[in-house]
Amino acid sequence: MTQITLTNTVPYEASGQRLDQAAAELFPQYSRARLQLWIKSGELTINGKPGKTNGKVVGGEVLDLQAELQDQGDWQAEAIPLDIVYEDEHILVVNKAAGMVVHPAAGNREGTLLNALLYHCPSLSEVPRAGIVHRLDKDTTGLMVVAKTLEAQSNLVEQLQARTVSRQYQAITLGRVISGGTVNLPIGRDSKHRQKMAVSKGADGKEAITHYEVLERFGFFTHLRIKLETGRTHQIRVHMTHQRFPLVGDPLYGTGKGLRTTQIHESVLAVAQQFPRQALHAAQLGLAHPHTLEICQWQAPLPADMQQLLDVLREYDHT
Repeated sequence: MTQITLTNTVPYEASGQRLDQAAAELFPQYSRARLQLWIKSGELTINGKPGKTNGKVVGGEVLDLQAELQDQGDWQAEAIPLDIVYEDEHILVVNKAAGMVVHPAAGNREGTLLNALLYHCPSLSEVPRAGIVHRLDKDTTGLMVVAKTLEAQSNLVEQLQARTVSRQYQAITLGRVISGGTVNLPIGRDSKHRQKMAVSKGADGKEAITHYEVLERFGFFTHLRIKLETGRTHQIRVHMTHQRFPLVGDPLYGTGKGLRTTQIHESVLAVAQQFPRQALHAAQLGLAHPHTLEICQWQAPLPADMQQLLDVLREYDHT
């Protein structure tokens, strides 16, 4: 639990703004939703008196914030090894392993990235979601940025919303992709299978844009570089399946039909059929450092299982 004591004066040019809007500009390290709660609880006062979130300011008022920042969950810290690519006092970048769930949920209260982060950096208990601002699927490997402070978290969320964070992936798909392209199709919950997402042009469909380019072609497989413009759940898996190029090993969206042909070398067939997860890796991450504003970029090499699959494809299935 952290005690917060802050004071600031509303500038006259903010005259006419709502109290919560003015507070968000004066205390940008905290979300507007959090500030609204503090206004309602009386922990954020205006000229020493309680205010209303939608009350108007005229300029010159003094805002006093005296609040206790509660730990953000009852999650347990666990000594789980992390592959940390970069760390300073504001952020850390991890290379997530396959099989690791990012955030605790029903049936996955332990062994998650969040549990590991709390052990590595206990102060993350004071940051919402332990600083996690974006996710990777359980069996997708690769780079994730984590905010170590509220200020960093607010900044990173703003960058993600503004789509200025660069996220590049590598994937191995079934099927021979002839050329690169862009998929601009909305994604929503699959009406027939609630665990799946699907291309949806209905009211629940949200904008989703995926760019892809060919890195290497094989007989019945393709190695792709993929760049996300948006970040919808299962976006790459859904869009590539819609293009009829599902990811190798994808247990939810992969059809496996391309593996039943007798024209695939038996060595390739064995490795592809036994691949234990979707062949997807978050290989590159770029963003503006939330404190220095310096443009930063990190890379993570392909994990051993994807590299092995590519080696086999190059040896037996390159055409």
